[in-house]
Amino acid sequence: MEIQIIQNKIYEIRGLKVILDKDLAALYEVTTGNLNKAVKRNVDRFPSDFMFQLTNEEFDLIFQNGTSSWGGTRKLPYAFSEHGVAMLAGILNSTKAIEINIEIVRAFIALRQFALGYAELNKKLEQFMLDTNMQFNEIYQVLTELASQNEQNKKPLKPIGYSTYE
Repeated sequence: MEIQIIQNKIYEIRGLKVILDKDLAALYEVTTGNLNKAVKRNVDRFPSDFMFQLTNEEFDLIFQNGTSSWGGTRKLPYAFSEHGVAMLAGILNSTKAIEINIEIVRAFIALRQFALGYAELNKKLEQFMLDTNMQFNEIYQVLTELASQNEQNKKPLKPIGYSTYE
């Protein structure tokens, strides 16, 4: 499975990168109900930073604004962080679940590396802008000094060429 497909299912909610239960169930090729039943049987493995249920406001923000499509649902979806997805590997033992879990963890890692690369690039760009600005200021000061010296050194010049005397 392509990492891009999985990355498109990752949202940022409450400051965490998460995948929703419906998307996980589709990836694992199980029903959302069966996925959630397995989680409820092992609820002690899922603290609030591993898994949480969306609030109405969060649900509306994600699904009512056209970000994603969500069929009719009776219950608010659960969101699983990277750690929650890793914990799912321990309770879902099918070959498919193990394969998909590996791909999901890779997708989270790729997003993290992208974010770190972006932060590093942004830092370098800011430093470049500061350095460049300092260089432009120095060039401007030198040019200003040269222009003022040029004005002070101006002497009336003797005309060049022939003149006719009458």
